[in-house]
Amino acid sequence: MLSRRQKHILLKFFSLFSVVRGYNILVVVIAQYLASIYIFAPDKTIKSVLFDVNLLMLVLASSATIAAGYIINSFYDSEKDLINKPTKTMLDRLVSQNTKLSFYFVLNFLAIVFASYVSFRAVIFFSIYIFAIWLYSHRLKKQPIVGNLVSAILTVTPFFAIFIYYQNFELVIFAHAIFLFLLVSMRELTKDLENIKGDLALDYKTVPVVHGEKVSKSMLTIMSVLTIVSAIILIMFFKVGHMYYFFYLSIGLLILFLLVLWKSNKKTHYLILHNILKFIIVLGVFSILLIDVSVVLNRI
Repeated sequence: MLSRRQKHILLKFFSLFSVVRGYNILVVVIAQYLASIYIFAPDKTIKSVLFDVNLLMLVLASSATIAAGYIINSFYDSEKDLINKPTKTMLDRLVSQNTKLSFYFVLNFLAIVFASYVSFRAVIFFSIYIFAIWLYSHRLKKQPIVGNLVSAILTVTPFFAIFIYYQNFELVIFAHAIFLFLLVSMRELTKDLENIKGDLALDYKTVPVVHGEKVSKSMLTIMSVLTIVSAIILIMFFKVGHMYYFFYLSIGLLILFLLVLWKSNKKTHYLILHNILKFIIVLGVFSILLIDVSVVLNRI
């Protein structure tokens, strides 16, 4: 049996894990390595990618920066989250704001240390990334459209760091990036619909608050069509191996998304839509393995 003190420490650990969204960071790490093996460096052996210390440092720098980003975002959104996510907020508040801010600065410092191992350019890159996340959390996220676009860009930035490292400029990489960017942009706008109550209360100028739910749904419809088109282009014009199964499933789920979207008028409906998009994104990460199922056998 755990003592009362041990239980308190465990609860604080889970609280901090919730704040930094450790599960999301784990998915990003897996995605960065799978993308490196299958997309960014398809000519290298798996062993050389997995044991590349520079790549490891870039992944660690990305993870530390993302974790710090979640902390500062939680710090600025604490009042809004009390309205939109009361249960999660109660867990997050087991760790004090001062402790969170201390972790924020430590994580950003570690990100720069990790980046410095790779190169001075990596330090500049992550310094700009850290500042951009702070600027988004402090000011830009309250602006319609701009906040959504910046959030989507910041989400895909860790992959851009790996892209720069390997300097692989094949067209297929940009095609995958466009598909991911559209999905993330859709998720951000859907989250705004889901959190409209708290945004209204605290005067966040999001698209649903400024332009209404109907305009937001129209924008999501256009983005869904563009995402479907990008999936079709990937299937028809690029070598994606058995990953075409994922793209066909994504098209089906996006059609379902549109059907549910125009019947949605409650927070629970938008939560379902948000989870559909999250499922597509997470499934897409592990579907990278389908690009070439023989890779594990042939490239070790």
